[in-house]
Amino acid sequence: MIRTATPADVPDIHRMILALAEYQGYRDEVVATEEQLRAALFGPAPAAHALVAVEDSGGSGGASGGSRPVPVGFALWFPTYSTWRGVPGVYLEDLYVDPARRGGGHGKALLAALARICRDRGGQRLEWSALNRLTETVAFYRSLGARPLEDSRVFRLTGGELEKLAAYERT
Repeated sequence: MIRTATPADVPDIHRMILALAEYQGYRDEVVATEEQLRAALFGPAPAAHALVAVEDSGGSGGASGGSRPVPVGFALWFPTYSTWRGVPGVYLEDLYVDPARRGGGHGKALLAALARICRDRGGQRLEWSALNRLTETVAFYRSLGARPLEDSRVFRLTGGELEKLAAYERT
């Protein structure tokens, strides 16, 4: 089942963010806390939104104990806007499914739910980035009909470079 995340899902989403970073080889770069994630998703001015794929824990304890449905995957996203098309869109920041649950349709179901959100908001673009070296991930996205933008490249400013540009003043 796919549903909108709730504040109770934050520990599981945070756990999966850490697992995703480990899978991608960037675990040491994650500094976000559960509190930051909670504020970003459920604060007065949410910066992002999340969907979760859940399975019934069957009373086995699961990640959170009891028999409540346990999140086994998530999609974290935020709205975008296309100046060329003049309509909103959706950017998928992260998609993750626990390794033991992969191949069960959770990833496709999360993306389908996100496509519906995009469409229902009048959007015409669902976009994301993927690491080229994650060939199984790229193959999965291609199997859905997604195509990489070969003539585009993601650029990023962080740390000192971000601060330097932020301090720039035209004289």
